[in-house]
Amino acid sequence: MTPSTPATPTTASAPATAPLARELGVSTLFLAGPFLQLLDPATGRMPEPSRSPFALLIEHFEGHGFDVHNAHRREAWGAELMAPDECTRIDQEEIRKADVFVALPGAPASPGTHIEIGWASAFGKPVVLLLERGRDYTFLVQGLNTVATVEHVPYTDVAGALPALDAAVRRAVTRVRGTVPPAA
Repeated sequence: MTPSTPATPTTASAPATAPLARELGVSTLFLAGPFLQLLDPATGRMPEPSRSPFALLIEHFEGHGFDVHNAHRREAWGAELMAPDECTRIDQEEIRKADVFVALPGAPASPGTHIEIGWASAFGKPVVLLLERGRDYTFLVQGLNTVATVEHVPYTDVAGALPALDAAVRRAVTRVRGTVPPAA
């Protein structure tokens, strides 16, 4: 008798068909969210509970074929913070070049993330905002979908929201292009 081979674990982020980026004909995604306000004052780094949602989203979108741009990872989760002049220029350029913009706006509001959301909407990017249930968000975040291509994804648990997030990315990209989303 031979030992059984353990089943390969699957994650919620594993694409069932073609990776989402290829399906939509896009390649780059900018992931934004609170940063400086999440740094531990004693270490200058993001603690694991604050880092976890971003790491999960990066892994998820890279698994779907996106080249993900994210300041948290670029700046080593706080260990290699860039000067304001440098990170502002890089973030704006990466948002300008991105095919899709996804953000956790922060509650309380993250001023930097809100600037990035403004850039993305001004650049005409498809925007997807993850909004934690039970939190208050600024009126402009709540109403941005009236003047830009914005999808809201309410969530309690980021991992549990991944299917809704994928659907929102699909809708936002197809709306910007003026095309009909493919049948699921």
